[in-house]
Amino acid sequence: MPRMPGLRFTVLGRDPSTMARVGRIRTPHGTIASPAFAPVGTQGTVKALTPRDLAGIGVELVMANAYHLAMRPGADRVARLGGLHALAGWDGPLMTDSGGFQVFSLATSRTVDDDGVTFRSPVDGSVHRFTPEEVVAVQGRLGADLVMVLDVCSGFPIARERAAADAERTHAWARRAADAHDAPDQALYGIVQGSVYPDLRAESARAVAAIGFEGYAVGGVSVGESKDEMCLAIDAAVSHLPADAPRHLLGVGHPEDIVEAVARGIDTFDCVMPTRVARNGGALTMAGRINLRNAAYADDPRPIDETCACYACTRFSRGAVRHFLLAGEILALTLVTLHNLAWTVGLMARIREAIAAGRYAAFRDIFLATYAAGAFAPAAGAR
Repeated sequence: MPRMPGLRFTVLGRDPSTMARVGRIRTPHGTIASPAFAPVGTQGTVKALTPRDLAGIGVELVMANAYHLAMRPGADRVARLGGLHALAGWDGPLMTDSGGFQVFSLATSRTVDDDGVTFRSPVDGSVHRFTPEEVVAVQGRLGADLVMVLDVCSGFPIARERAAADAERTHAWARRAADAHDAPDQALYGIVQGSVYPDLRAESARAVAAIGFEGYAVGGVSVGESKDEMCLAIDAAVSHLPADAPRHLLGVGHPEDIVEAVARGIDTFDCVMPTRVARNGGALTMAGRINLRNAAYADDPRPIDETCACYACTRFSRGAVRHFLLAGEILALTLVTLHNLAWTVGLMARIREAIAAGRYAAFRDIFLATYAAGAFAPAAGAR
């Protein structure tokens, strides 16, 4: 498939001792500095925040979900409302997932065959047919900048034979999606599957690369496998993907996983983790994740993270945020969500700086040691 002008990717620098690279992804709605993290706005909006909040903390890419938007309000209605950018009130780059993850997560309400997937809507019980061609068309009507092929996201644990069959079906669907894709302002990403089997991952990457896409995504990770298995899967895939195209890691957002995946050549990430844990009081800090609902923070005058300059950290204490959480105030969800995304955006900036300086390996080692030492550890006296 010939390259279309929906995306332009430039590698600006590489780390000498890892596969980490810093780059620039140009889209019709703006430029993304990579490595980058995309907050997830499943329904076209990131929970608890406005698009102005996202722009204010430096977010450059947002991920929405084509499956959920097709269920409600429907791709045609989104198009009538001016497209996904207008619906979301977001002027920057948008990426949409295809519904492949829902093949895994909604296993009890879908059936898969060689032609596509039949879903029963969780909204009203209606039946919807997703084929590779229809998914490309749906994303065309939504109008995102970066779009995904329909794939089969393998769960875990899974037998090698089943993982191989899922990957082969993904390749067949990718070929059909590439043939159906004709939107010059959208960049179509192929997706690598193969579960935890390195040889299947390598084979899948070669097969998808042979079709030819503007970008590539590694899917089917962070679905129950160990972190070591995830890293092996990434290694096996990336080594067979084109060096001149961006690489996205689907559904991965834990800080330690991002740092490891960047070292393996991943350029962009998306995940609900920072926003989902925020709604339960989970806050990301350089010393690990903390639970602000813990009693130990009731009289804590410190900011959520003393290294963070976000609005939540410069105006509110841990004790104040804990009070708002326990009182059920909406402000608490906004503050912790804002902090977690600002903190993650800041982490990506630190990552880019370390790569550009040629010291990413040292940065990774120091970060992992510091973050792991405090991760999930409550403060003294917490209960």
